[in-house]
Amino acid sequence: MKKIIITLAFLVGLTQLLKSQDFHLSMYDAPPLFLNPAFTGLTDSKARIHAQYRNQWNSVTFKPFTTALISADIPKGKWGYGVQILNMRAGIGNYNAFQFLLSGGYSVPLDKNKTHNLSFGLQGGITQKSIREENLSFDEQYNHKNGGFFESSTPNGEGFTRQSQILPQLNAGVLYYYTKQQSRLNPFVGVSGFNLTHSKETFFDQNNHLPIRIYIHGGTRVNITELIYVIPKILIMKQGSAFEQTYAFDAGYYLKAGKLFILGGYVFRAKDASVVSLGFKKENYLLKFAYDFNTSSLKTASKTRGAMEIIFTYLVGKEKVNKLKHCPRL
Repeated sequence: MKKIIITLAFLVGLTQLLKSQDFHLSMYDAPPLFLNPAFTGLTDSKARIHAQYRNQWNSVTFKPFTTALISADIPKGKWGYGVQILNMRAGIGNYNAFQFLLSGGYSVPLDKNKTHNLSFGLQGGITQKSIREENLSFDEQYNHKNGGFFESSTPNGEGFTRQSQILPQLNAGVLYYYTKQQSRLNPFVGVSGFNLTHSKETFFDQNNHLPIRIYIHGGTRVNITELIYVIPKILIMKQGSAFEQTYAFDAGYYLKAGKLFILGGYVFRAKDASVVSLGFKKENYLLKFAYDFNTSSLKTASKTRGAMEIIFTYLVGKEKVNKLKHCPRL
């Protein structure tokens, strides 16, 4: 336990050195295969199906950033198998990134009671990126006549050699988690790496390689009573020269009258956003909403309005409560 506390303290200290980056999912651990491939198959059910949608920057552009994700995974003994489909679109040029990934995980207990566990994950597939050059406007296309306008028929002077490309994708991760049901604390800590193939990404045939993206995440579930729990957690992201630090706090209260959990949460991304979330979990279903309040230098234009996000998770064939382990996430 001391080792876990020291590790989490180290992560918190490290975040003091980090800056912010752009693309986010506010409920970042809701899609488990997106956060760390080592989560594959770590579910107290026969299968887990997850869907997530995000709409960002409606307040500053008529072509907002949208993210749609769906994933499914199943446990098979110590093994786990999963699939994830992700699509992101942004801007007037319809920049689009479509991703299809297959995922595998392997979990091993570190003690005879199977309370300390280590999980490894590997993820592979393709990412297809595209852009619509004809939708964009450039300086060379500006006509000063009649008050000025952009003339799309004029050559733009750019060296586009393609408008679409397919990149190989390879990701990996490792996760430690503690699962003793009667314990007050159930800590977890993981590291995951993405874009491990360091693929060449360019629409201009330039020597531009996609940097490896590293996630470091950790937290602990605190079982305050039989009806109330909280989960303080942190996330660090690094890709090239871009850094981000995120502090989050989830809470759940079991409402006996409705036989459901009332869920709430707060996420703070340094120099970027404050996020509040609210939802519920009933039997095999989880539904949750989140809203980003922009706190970056763009808040004057956005009037603090950032993004809306919604998640839905369905657990197929969930086991009875008295047989449940505490998975490393809700």
